[in-house]
Amino acid sequence: MNPKRTFPAALLVLSMAAASHATTAADKAAGDKARSKTAAAETRDVWWKHAVIYEIYPRSFQDANGDGIGDLNGITSRIDYLKELGVNAIWLTPIYPSPQVDFGYDISNYVGIDPAYGTMADFDRLVAEAKKRDIRVIMDMVMNHTSDKHPWFIESESSKSNPKRDWYMWKNGKGPGEPPNNWQSAFGHSAWQYSPKTDQWYYHKFYIQQPDLNWRNPKVEQAMWGNVRFWLKKGVAGFRLDAVPTLFEDPSLKDEKILPGTNKYGDPNIDGSLTENLPEVHKVMRDLRDVTNGFPGNRVLIGETYLPNIQELQKWYGANHDELQLPMDMQVGFINKLDVNEFRQRIDEVEHDIGGNQPMLVFDNHDNPRMDMRYGDGKHNVDIQRMLATILFATRSTALMYYGDEIGMKTTPPTRIEDVKDPVGRTGWPNEKGRDGERTPMQWDGSPEAGFTTGDKPWLPVPDTYKTVNVAEEVRDDDSLLNWYKQLIQLRRDNPSLHSGKLTLLNTTDTKVLSWLRQTPGQPAVVVACNFTAEPQKISFDLSHLGITNKQAKTLMKTPGSSDPASLDAINLPPFGVYIGQMQ
Repeated sequence: MNPKRTFPAALLVLSMAAASHATTAADKAAGDKARSKTAAAETRDVWWKHAVIYEIYPRSFQDANGDGIGDLNGITSRIDYLKELGVNAIWLTPIYPSPQVDFGYDISNYVGIDPAYGTMADFDRLVAEAKKRDIRVIMDMVMNHTSDKHPWFIESESSKSNPKRDWYMWKNGKGPGEPPNNWQSAFGHSAWQYSPKTDQWYYHKFYIQQPDLNWRNPKVEQAMWGNVRFWLKKGVAGFRLDAVPTLFEDPSLKDEKILPGTNKYGDPNIDGSLTENLPEVHKVMRDLRDVTNGFPGNRVLIGETYLPNIQELQKWYGANHDELQLPMDMQVGFINKLDVNEFRQRIDEVEHDIGGNQPMLVFDNHDNPRMDMRYGDGKHNVDIQRMLATILFATRSTALMYYGDEIGMKTTPPTRIEDVKDPVGRTGWPNEKGRDGERTPMQWDGSPEAGFTTGDKPWLPVPDTYKTVNVAEEVRDDDSLLNWYKQLIQLRRDNPSLHSGKLTLLNTTDTKVLSWLRQTPGQPAVVVACNFTAEPQKISFDLSHLGITNKQAKTLMKTPGSSDPASLDAINLPPFGVYIGQMQ
């Protein structure tokens, strides 16, 4: 996309009007009334506790008009597929008007739809069609920064005396040509950009065209909550909150501590403690929770929370369970090596160290190489992906999956810098090739361009793997990864113990097989075993310490080659095999 792209004046007027959506007395009164009802409702079994949430990267899911870019009507045309898969909600990465420097995460208007994706009427139709199928729509809310083409920033940059000047972080440099300090952008190099218009620097945690908002200014918060209310009134089920640990920075502007070595962009490593996960962010999360609690329907807040440990993750739920319902737990899904002990430890932490809150496990997303590259061995990739899907769906977790996981789409990075679309790859090449490889078009069938578009030039190339790795091919194969996903999601929905039972880790000294039990009162328990090795394994279980003396089990699911055991004394698992059985 051309970063100089402009938008109709009407869209910019809408964006400026969003700031006037700030809290009114009527909003507050309605919120106070609804909050008591919402608090009571969330003590019950709310929808998001057992949901399968499917991340859609709209540019890459389905192109309905043949221009090579996925769009809202394309998503609507595939709603029945998502219903059949067993999806409860879809999360759309940003679809707002944007210059597309960072493919939508640089927003120029929070209350519109980018013409590349369609119109507001197309969005309303998607929400309506999804609702008919009991599928909710979750928006991506980018609170840390805007586009430098957003009217707020255009005003802010115009002069030091502009009323919106302190909506962003403007500082003097240390000297001529020197930024204020050594803070770095997550996309490489200095996090400060000089603006000759006013002889000052603005801060950008991410790309240069993504200036950070100043969350110490209450007007910023009020304006953002206006944007949030706009979409809640349109019926969205909640928000995935982009990069929320980065909302605040240390006001002292001290240099970050320098660590040994350099990063993938060639910059010195720094510790990031002055620009990430500052305590002030938690009040903002409580304020946001108050806003969403003012609307009926158990709206949900999901956080993009890359954090160093489970203790930090727990804080994001709030001391009084009043911040995010579902901060993303990246501790399990991004271990990035098949280490039974580490998986067991992280799952145990999820069970016991988050204050009884609902965990949300994530194994894949649009910012990381797909599971094949992070966990695959090149020979057993599909078996490994079955096993990882089992951990995602059969543990006690809200499950977040990424489009194409269910068919085993492969990471396909560009091989030439000339082909790179992602700004991360253009900055970091060749050590960092960017995120294009995990954002390639969805592979629907074996027709040209994998059925993604009727045009001949999709925005990213369709990988050659589409000829065998596609939805149409896998629907016909009973042993396909797609059918494993479907059966596993259905089992999670229909089996009471897998749906809502507590989790107990089993055989905790085994270094080759990860296994656990799910139990709910009055229902048969379910045992799950996952072989983490490329060699066959034979295991047994003694559950007498859990009050289960009968060793007879009924097979619910097993990967090809797994045994159908007569008892829990002898379960044979093939390489990376899975067994799920219900106690008789």
